[in-house]
Amino acid sequence: MTTPLLQTHLASLKRIHQGKVRDIYEIDAHTMLLVSTDRLSAFDVILPTGIAHKGAMLTQMANFWFEKLQHIVPNHLTGIAPNSVVTDPTEQAQLGSRAVVVKKLKALPIEAIVRGYLVGSGWKEYQARGTVCGIPLAAGLQEAAQLAEPIFTPSSKAAVGEHDENISLAQCADLLGADMGAQVAKVAIALYKEAAAYALTRGIIIADTKFEFGLDEQGVLHVMDEVLTPDSSRFWPADSYVVGKNPPSYDKQYVRDWLEASGWNKTAPAPALPADVAKKTSEKYMEAFERLTGHALKID
Repeated sequence: MTTPLLQTHLASLKRIHQGKVRDIYEIDAHTMLLVSTDRLSAFDVILPTGIAHKGAMLTQMANFWFEKLQHIVPNHLTGIAPNSVVTDPTEQAQLGSRAVVVKKLKALPIEAIVRGYLVGSGWKEYQARGTVCGIPLAAGLQEAAQLAEPIFTPSSKAAVGEHDENISLAQCADLLGADMGAQVAKVAIALYKEAAAYALTRGIIIADTKFEFGLDEQGVLHVMDEVLTPDSSRFWPADSYVVGKNPPSYDKQYVRDWLEASGWNKTAPAPALPADVAKKTSEKYMEAFERLTGHALKID
């Protein structure tokens, strides 16, 4: 499927949620079908332009990381083949290699963000106050500097069309409970550290990333949704990295930069992307996938 898929239509299952990128369908009391479309969001607004093969890339990259990091924390994958729960050929054609069957989990109400480098909103805050999400950092750091240790900076989980907001560690503890907040922080940093170390061997710096977590019926913590994709992370080519400036990225920063320059006010509706920007974004995503996984994307 070369035309970007912006919407899924599966009459055989009930759609229970539509996120910025993923459509989620109920299978039974314990499992769901999660389908990654080719939708792209920026500044928490869904763009009208899809990115070719993005959904397949997100799913396959997340699955790669889920397998590699499963010794740190359980994940939401079930191993059930999507085509075993969707049998209509027309509906199966919408799934391809962009769908997975996952466990139903109770999602925690935060985004678990881990920052390893000083960039983006963190850099802006540091310039103004010497802190990132209220966490004091050493003086004299430059833009894109690697932090002495990765830091956990949670945010609220906003509804589609609304903006996530940074929250303090105390607010995180209030939302999750002190013990669960501490466990989430520990696991998120462990995931980031191992992934970042591996990515460096593939020539990519993971500057920061976002995880989502949920609990199963026994209260066991699972990482869910997606992990370490260009949608949820800031990927830099290691050979272009220089302290003092924001490096070029493999993620959707390319789109954000174009949108910033366009004069858009960051509220819906978003402008359509020019064909060359959409194509370049797809190419960046594909390059990141191939460099990190070591193989070509499965497209069907």
